[in-house]
This record gives sequence, C-alpha cells and structure tokens, in this order.
Amino acid sequence: MARRGRPRAFDRDEALASAARVFWEKGYEGASLDDLLLAMGGISPPSFYAAFGSKEALFFEAAKLYASTIGRRPVRALELAPTAREGIEAMLRASVDIFCGGDTPRGCMVQLGAINCAPASRAVEDRMRAYRVRVRSLIRERLERAVAEGDLPPGLDLEPLTSLYSAVAQGMPIQARDGASREQLFAAVEGAMAAWDNLIG
Repeated sequence: MARRGRPRAFDRDEALASAARVFWEKGYEGASLDDLLLAMGGISPPSFYAAFGSKEALFFEAAKLYASTIGRRPVRALELAPTAREGIEAMLRASVDIFCGGDTPRGCMVQLGAINCAPASRAVEDRMRAYRVRVRSLIRERLERAVAEGDLPPGLDLEPLTSLYSAVAQGMPIQARDGASREQLFAAVEGAMAAWDNLIG
C-alpha cells in the first residue's frame, strides 16, 4: 500500500488570501517570493510549490479569488439595481468603498496588479487585461438590458455611456492608489452621474 503524503502544515485558503493581499498591495512583479512566503505564514519554498505550483499560478488563483469575492460586490450592485442609472451609480460607489477601504490596500488588485509587465510576465498581463476589458462589457450589457426593458429609449447610442462610465470605473483605482480620498472619488461619481441626462438626450 502506498504511503500517504504528510499533510500540509498550513491552511491553504488562508495562505491564498494572504498572498492576494500582497499582490493587491505590490502588484505581480513587485511582490517577491520572499514577501509571499512571509505573508503566507513563513511557509517553505517546497511547501509553496507543492501547494500552488508557481508564483504565476498563485497570482492567477489570487486574482480569481479577488474577482469572485471583493470584486463581485460592484458587479452585483450594477446587476441588481432596478434601473441602469441606479446600477451604474451603485457600482461606482461600491468600487470606491473597495478602493479606499480602511483595512485593505488602496486601489484594485485586478486593475492595477499587472499593467506594464516584463516580457517574461506577458501571460499575467494578458490575463489581467481580460479582467479590465470585462468591466466595459458588464456596463454595456447592463445598458443593453435597460433598452430591452424600456428603461432607456430604443435606438439610443450606448457608446458614450459605456465609454464614460467604464473610464470612470477604471480611473478611480489609480487615483485611490495615488492618495485620492473617499470624498474626492465620491465627488467624481457624482460628476459622472450628472452627465447621465445629457447623454441619453
């Protein structure tokens, strides 16, 4: 009978959550393996590779965790609001709450985690670009739904709405990382929403 392997001496889910926080704070290339091992409870490199395979695989798993938990909150706000206008405003406000959270790194892990990577990290950059492009798609889909439901007028050109609100959503994490306050970002949301009536004619 084959011998069973020794159980891991750490909680994998907790280690993954800790690694995600390091990537959120430092980005993919800024987070060293030593940073990650320390944050994950001081695990050894052999334990790390046995559990996660590689730094790249860990980052992909951490990004998926972020997108399905913290990053899901603005998406749900967008989808569940009764009107498109309310949904977009709720999405932006929920995003500000994340970007300026008092006990988490500022900004957004998937928006800022891998923007201009070295050629060796191209797969990471491409994966994160797909997350960023999805923001625009989600807004467009919600607007199209609003037209179908009669919330927005038929034949409305949705491109100005899509472009404006995706630009705001993707610009705010950079401003938050650079020190913009919650109040400043909420002011940006209010300004963007003030343009709604003009954009729908």
